[in-house]
Amino acid sequence: MKFLTLVTSVAVLFAPAAWAQTNPANGPNGAHFATAEPVCTVDQATQDVSCTGATIGGVGHTNATAILSATYSGTVQCTNPGGQVVDVKTQTTDATSSGKLTPSRNGQLVVPPLSVTAPTADELKANATCPNGNWTKQLVAGPTLTNFVYTITFAGFNGPYFSLVGP
Repeated sequence: MKFLTLVTSVAVLFAPAAWAQTNPANGPNGAHFATAEPVCTVDQATQDVSCTGATIGGVGHTNATAILSATYSGTVQCTNPGGQVVDVKTQTTDATSSGKLTPSRNGQLVVPPLSVTAPTADELKANATCPNGNWTKQLVAGPTLTNFVYTITFAGFNGPYFSLVGP
């Protein structure tokens, strides 16, 4: 039973996202994944998100854009010069990675791996607003990944051809 628990714990450290969808109507006629669809994982220790690359065939000369966007939150306390904690604020910060994709010869589009890094404590504190500049900010929780969205969208189409939402 201990072995089963260890395997389960390791699987949770790098859990893949569960909601992936391909919409052929939002891509060139005949577009298909020539390799496996991208998979995104979250490193539970760092809260970083990494998505694998892929190759999409049958795209002709259609360009695309791949975007990975993640939202992180953290709780920041503001302390006045008298030492009183006067406010607790939950801050959110967005991290984005993207790339413009151009088809190679033979009508294939190579989608590179994308990743985003969780914000640091200093970045979350910098986004927090205390009532007065003399007050001290302290991060008491976070960063925590709230969600992420990974999309591949072809030029000239209204919506994403592929989308993956997590965690």
